[in-house]
Amino acid sequence: MEFSDGIGMRGISRVQGRKYVCCMEYGRRFGHSFRTSSTNVARLFVYLSLKSEKNMMKEKLVFVTNDDGYNSRGIQALLEVARKFGRVVAIAPETPQSGMSQAITINNPLFLREVSKGDGVEVYAFSGTPVDCVKIAFDYFLKGRKVDLALSGINHGSNSAANILYSGTMGGAIESSFYGCPAIGLSLDDHSLEADFEAAKIYSERIVRAVVEANPPTPFCLNVNIPKGRPEAVKGIRVCRQNKGYWREEFFRRHDPRGREYFWLTGAFVNSEPESTDTDEWALANGYVSVVPVQTDMTDYAQMAPLERILG
Repeated sequence: MEFSDGIGMRGISRVQGRKYVCCMEYGRRFGHSFRTSSTNVARLFVYLSLKSEKNMMKEKLVFVTNDDGYNSRGIQALLEVARKFGRVVAIAPETPQSGMSQAITINNPLFLREVSKGDGVEVYAFSGTPVDCVKIAFDYFLKGRKVDLALSGINHGSNSAANILYSGTMGGAIESSFYGCPAIGLSLDDHSLEADFEAAKIYSERIVRAVVEANPPTPFCLNVNIPKGRPEAVKGIRVCRQNKGYWREEFFRRHDPRGREYFWLTGAFVNSEPESTDTDEWALANGYVSVVPVQTDMTDYAQMAPLERILG
């Protein structure tokens, strides 16, 4: 028996009942002509299984990390999204690593352990930073395999404006982009332990799908921030630029029971351009998902010519 793609089938075991009827209907639907014998139906089963294997080989590989830890609610939401696009391997920090940016561990050993495996999703906890997780994934665990997409998040709290410079979530995304696959950092503008991730899941899937279908040239990295609230409250998606705002820190001095001085860090965000309507801060404040394309070239090109005159 020969099908249209040239796969020849030999007689195999008997197949009966409902599966027989389903296979006959499949054959008619796709224009395959064969006698209604159990041997031919069995042949079709083998044919379908081979086709399934071919499709599995084409399935995309998605890498996932974050900075809130392998068991955070945000990464659980992101794993749901990622699985819709292929097989998923997640390597995330053993403990929360917020504010680690692109820090790496060089003076301590690192430990990797399997958390769960099944249904096309593998989750591992790693004792390092988000960037350590990326490096162990691409340079060791997944070495030699083509990673089609890297996702980092979903972070508790936004990473708009200057937050991107401190963010472990975006550190993981940017580091992933060095390895030649599209990378997306995703954050929800809500620090609450009871944060509603439904809108984040919906818009993350929408943006990821658009990127996958577009297959953009690399390096490619996005900083995506989703506003707090229910999905119906989100007004849409805005492609925008990074706000130029920054943080002003304040340290509170205290003393422990032994009289030793210690400090607690707090602070407030300063929006240095509140009137600008093309920034990620404005988009979030007005109910839009902000999407900022980012790059690692931090050169201030406007200052190059003046510097050449000053220093020349």
